[in-house]
Amino acid sequence: MIKETPVIITKSVKGKVGCTLPKLDVPQLELTDFLSDSLIRLKKANLPEISEPEVMRHFVNLSTKNHHIDKDIFPLGSCTMKYNPKINEHIASLGQYSSAHPNTSDKYCQSSITIVYELEQMLKKITGMSAFTLQPSAGSQGEFIGLLLMRKYHELNNNDKNVILIPESAHGTNPASVILAGYKPVELGTDERGRVDMEDLKSKINKDVAGMMLTQPNTLGLFEDQISEISELIHNVDGLMYMDGANLNALIGLSKPADMGFDITHINVHKTFSTPHGGGGPGAGPIGVVDKLKDMLPYPLARKNKNEYFWDFNIKNSIGKIHSYNGNFGILLRAFVYIKMLGEEGVKDMTKHAILNANYIKKSISSVYDIPFSNGTLHEFVISALKQKNKGVKALDIAKSILDYGFYAPTIYFPTNIPESIMIEPTESEDKDTLDRFISAMLEIDKNIDLDKERIINAPFNTPVSRLDETKANRELNLRWNIDEL
Repeated sequence: MIKETPVIITKSVKGKVGCTLPKLDVPQLELTDFLSDSLIRLKKANLPEISEPEVMRHFVNLSTKNHHIDKDIFPLGSCTMKYNPKINEHIASLGQYSSAHPNTSDKYCQSSITIVYELEQMLKKITGMSAFTLQPSAGSQGEFIGLLLMRKYHELNNNDKNVILIPESAHGTNPASVILAGYKPVELGTDERGRVDMEDLKSKINKDVAGMMLTQPNTLGLFEDQISEISELIHNVDGLMYMDGANLNALIGLSKPADMGFDITHINVHKTFSTPHGGGGPGAGPIGVVDKLKDMLPYPLARKNKNEYFWDFNIKNSIGKIHSYNGNFGILLRAFVYIKMLGEEGVKDMTKHAILNANYIKKSISSVYDIPFSNGTLHEFVISALKQKNKGVKALDIAKSILDYGFYAPTIYFPTNIPESIMIEPTESEDKDTLDRFISAMLEIDKNIDLDKERIINAPFNTPVSRLDETKANRELNLRWNIDEL
């Protein structure tokens, strides 16, 4: 019988977070004390013996098959990824944070509650909001919680409202969140400048409007410059303004959501504040609110009493608890480190460089790619590959071809109000050399449409998986896998 490493059972020990706890003199128990004989292996597992270099090379080679932010740029657009500083990872891995149990008494996790409290203060200063909750596990969940806050507000004020107005270029999670919250989404058109069509907005405002969800800057990378008038129109029917903060990285240090009339905003910390993104999470989507909504936030909230921090569960009109504990702390800690590291002037420079990088790429490729809404570009822009499609190459083909240059492909076919759309956002964390390589790739792809079109429409060739037969995949769905075929 193979005996596993003994499990040491210890008693609960009180001690400050981060301190070294004493080892207790307790009996060591074998695995057989917990499991029946039928579950214990009787002979040694037939596992290969592999040297350390072989193991390392295996995983390094696997990592190069995937695209990741340490490898090259993610110019996704709207919900892109910036570099994840390694200091974030180092701080988040410290035992006093990574090993702290969420049920630990407030007394013994003061540093953790302090970080949550101080991060909220920084986000309040950045957005102008009166209060924050850091509980939501993603921007999409932040949207949902924001709409529940909106619903709570109207219930307390005996408002019978059921409509949320959303621009046609809104992120896909916006209408989904609206429906989940029990509201009806009503779409707003886009004017000739790429902003909300004000006449369409005015025609759809009535007593049934509970609020409006607006991405600022919008999905075309443009600032909604009539935001004050929009907010006034919504507030005049006692509606609330919700800002989708996916693009907040184009505003920090330059303008604040609260000053524009927004009552609720969420923040996508994976882009704005450099936390990891993708792979299924975990994520975070903090929600900020104006003063009249602060007593409706989910509990608990981080509070400070003199020099002591604690979790406050006594929130008068709270919508309740929306996370098993108090949010994805490790992700929030990374955002905290990033803001602290940059400082007030640093985050403002971050915003300026994000805008500069996007405009640099836009200007450099505008001679060959059409950009329908080009006036006032901030952090991202959307090109139309309609001209290229007329020569036989679609936006999809261009995106596939970009993979052969070692880049991740931009978002395509969104927003839907631009034909053959390709949305590009470089973020501020990319240097000029990287931007120039991406620009060269985009220009070369357009040039090769006339020289070697077949290569573009059959790309990629340099990736682990080549071009898939999408027509066949759509018609012959295979939603199962057989372990014997792997």
